[in-house]
Amino acid sequence: MNTATASRYAAEYQTIASALPGQNLPWLQALRAQALTEFSAHGFPSPREEEWRYTNVSGIEKKLFSPSISLSVDDVDAEWLKSVQLEDAWVLVLVNGHFSSELSVLDGLPEAVSVTSMADALAKQPDKVEKYLGLAADQSEHSFIAFNTAWFTDGLFVHVPAKLILDRPIQVLHIVTGVDQMATTRNIIIADDMAEVKVIETYVGSDSAYLTAAVTEVFVGQNADVTLYKLQSESEKAYHFGGSYIKQARDARFTHHNFAFGGLLARSDIHVDLDHASACELNGLYLGVKRQHIDNHTRINHLKPHAISRELYKGVLDDRARGVFQGRVIVAEDAQKTDSQMNNRNLLLSDDAEVDTKPQLEIYADDVKCGHGVTVGQLDEKSIFYLQSRCVDEETARNMLTFAFANEMVDKIKIKSLHDRVLEQVLARFPQQGVNKEWL
Repeated sequence: MNTATASRYAAEYQTIASALPGQNLPWLQALRAQALTEFSAHGFPSPREEEWRYTNVSGIEKKLFSPSISLSVDDVDAEWLKSVQLEDAWVLVLVNGHFSSELSVLDGLPEAVSVTSMADALAKQPDKVEKYLGLAADQSEHSFIAFNTAWFTDGLFVHVPAKLILDRPIQVLHIVTGVDQMATTRNIIIADDMAEVKVIETYVGSDSAYLTAAVTEVFVGQNADVTLYKLQSESEKAYHFGGSYIKQARDARFTHHNFAFGGLLARSDIHVDLDHASACELNGLYLGVKRQHIDNHTRINHLKPHAISRELYKGVLDDRARGVFQGRVIVAEDAQKTDSQMNNRNLLLSDDAEVDTKPQLEIYADDVKCGHGVTVGQLDEKSIFYLQSRCVDEETARNMLTFAFANEMVDKIKIKSLHDRVLEQVLARFPQQGVNKEWL
């Protein structure tokens, strides 16, 4: 806990508070005040906290990142923007924490789908926002959530009505352009009963030091189906915290694909609450090079009977990179007939790379089927020798095995443009001189 740093940010907060959205809403002002008090009392999370024991965020404390209080798109290059947009998706663009309708692409989106900035939603339908804001993300859980609640400058409010099936995904494109910039966004995604939607969160930024602190709350209605992709490709100098907090109704289905590639220090939270007979699947791939630190924290709460969860996370770490996986499955006393499986597999490409993995099962019911597994290792020398015996040189053999290990997660992507984008980034992060395009 560093209350001195908290005091610096709290002092800065007073200079921007009046410009934050929702100033005329007493309930939001009370929520922000409570969050600010929570953050001021504890500061940023410390390794002394069990949920953060492997991740030291002191690098954030050494700087005073400043939020942008208004939207400016002057620094967004048009050609570069096209390169990070997905062609087969509706695109919602956030620049330095603010929604830009000018840069977004919404042509053809059904009128029944409500897509608006969080600022506009608070101005035009505050009662609806109040119903959901903070319901899935508990700001008392840790201070990054409280920090986001107090500081969020904008975000998105997306509502897909009942029985509507969207035939294209929605890309939420987070862009940071400035040095020592802080981008704080709060997003709410609602899929009513029997609706289907795919959302792709993409995080990119300039080659500089900045802080992204984003919280997304997702509400999946009865028998609805939501797939959320996250592609984190921040600058190698940037700090990233991104939390996804999901509440599922009865018979709902939720799938999450988390690709963590960028950032000097990056942390992702994915927490899911399952209702009766609902199902969730969590997939993740984290690639670390140089001195990157990539932390993934998942929690699946089985609250009611007959729910199913599946989780598979893979990590590939090279140089002096460090990875963290903390996966936790909690089965409540009433959640009989729970079926849950969790696996974490890690590949270390250098003697200096490290991974800390901590799978946890907390089971309070007696009629369940749960299990977990963890592997940490290097490339199999026998497999390398086998490929060499087939006239493949050693470097190419190592590249082939590394690629095959990671590509299992890439192949789970069902959206072609996103699949190709992620594949490019996987190939770019490790030496691939010997990779043959026929493997792809």
